[in-house]
Amino acid sequence: MAIFDPNANYTFRNYFDLGIPAKDIARAFDYQLSRVQLELPQALDPIDWIEEVRSRITRVLPYVELNNEVARREVVIAPVLTELSVQTRAELRIEYDIRVSNQLQGTLDYLFEQGTRLLVVEAKQADLTREFAQLTAELIALDRFTESPEDAFVGAVTTGITWQFGRLHRREKTIEQGLNSYRVPEDLEPLIRILLAVLIGTN
Repeated sequence: MAIFDPNANYTFRNYFDLGIPAKDIARAFDYQLSRVQLELPQALDPIDWIEEVRSRITRVLPYVELNNEVARREVVIAPVLTELSVQTRAELRIEYDIRVSNQLQGTLDYLFEQGTRLLVVEAKQADLTREFAQLTAELIALDRFTESPEDAFVGAVTTGITWQFGRLHRREKTIEQGLNSYRVPEDLEPLIRILLAVLIGTN
């Protein structure tokens, strides 16, 4: 049974709103999705700026209500992603529009480009399950949109406080949905080490 009308237009956000399971979205575009403990590589070199980012976040948390998406982006997400862009010299596009087809189009919250490496981050106030469904459509769109020679793309969904990852393997047309999560500020170091490894490798 088709999960959407092939003659209608759908944005990435529509997949979040409709509550379609990520596995069904993947299958509709001829990908297979599995939920796994996703152990992504981590950067190994010393990182001397993590504590500065942690301090920026923890100092302001007692004074800000994180009760909406904008607050979470400004207070928790932006310090991590902007510093990541500076340290890796990766281009960071915010609210970036792409269109592949009537069913694969919309706005990516954050898209990093470092050479041929890509990283997409989707931010929402809550409900990581629906958020990952949206990320699934975004990863599939990137696979079809980009000419990058990379074999896999990594994406993340986050509420600001909680982060989860997914990985699309292009040749196999499979998507791994990570069951494990990382919390900010408690797990900031492994989170940043994963993000660094995605963009510049493990060393």
